[in-house]
Amino acid sequence: MTNIFPGLPLIESPLFPKLKGSLGLTPQEEQIATDLHEKGYAVFSFPDADLDTRIERIKHNLGPRYGIDFEDSQSNKTLGERRIQDAWSFDEDVRAIASNEAVLGLLSRLYGRRAFPFQTLNFPVGTQQDAHSDSVHFSSLPERFMCGVWLAMEDISSEAGPLFYYPGSHRWPIMSNALIGRRGYGGDLSSAQDPYSRAWCALCEAHGAQEETFLARKGQALIWCANLLHGGSRQSDPCLTRWSQVTHYYFDDCIYYTPAFSDEVVGRLHLRDLVAISDGQPRPNSYLGEQVEKHATPTQAPVRRPSLRRRLLKRLCR
Repeated sequence: MTNIFPGLPLIESPLFPKLKGSLGLTPQEEQIATDLHEKGYAVFSFPDADLDTRIERIKHNLGPRYGIDFEDSQSNKTLGERRIQDAWSFDEDVRAIASNEAVLGLLSRLYGRRAFPFQTLNFPVGTQQDAHSDSVHFSSLPERFMCGVWLAMEDISSEAGPLFYYPGSHRWPIMSNALIGRRGYGGDLSSAQDPYSRAWCALCEAHGAQEETFLARKGQALIWCANLLHGGSRQSDPCLTRWSQVTHYYFDDCIYYTPAFSDEVVGRLHLRDLVAISDGQPRPNSYLGEQVEKHATPTQAPVRRPSLRRRLLKRLCR
């Protein structure tokens, strides 16, 4: 069957049930695709024969940067830094996990466009972060061509603040400033999530949504769709660690921007300048193969076109 909606990821297309048979997926990959379509997330075993060795090297390399006493089993592990962003830039094992060819190939087949990693986050403990959708942080035009992959670097217990999510929430409306009646372009937020928290809570109540937690085993990974509502559970035992790595992926031939600081309806986008972790090459913003230039910055006056009336009068007066 021909994909007549190339502006939607294959796994989020309403035609996915008819399209999946033509994607050349293995039975395991088809189950991952079905889970993403129906629930917004999917669990799989991370495909890296050297994963255990990589994890130990990452812990050894990144550990001193968190300011946490990992040697003392009774120390409070939640008092130091909770994450390191973009450790791929100096740690080859972080980069290798983010650039895993099997994962890139799988995501590319599931979404119908070539995937590339653009950000990593490495955690020694849980985030204890409220429920949120990544779509306010990272979005694309066309929408939904972004996903995250969370990798457990140790067995995760319920006391360590495991990841939680709301199955099916990826199908809810994508939060935007227009949707909640605020302006974002040129704004200044201490937290990009705060303006949308009431709306997410209202959606959870309206849908009677029930959160699920992911008690992962070491080496398990979870893919989540761009709009899946997720977060980090409260950590009841502060002495525990919860080592993990998150990699965020975009897909080729899209416009990449930050919705929390954008006003899409008037064309004011906070565009991103991206470099693919996998090959170090820039990924320019583009639409249908044509590169898109950056709009004016907040300090520049927007370019205004003459009104339709004036353009018509000018033509009549020629």
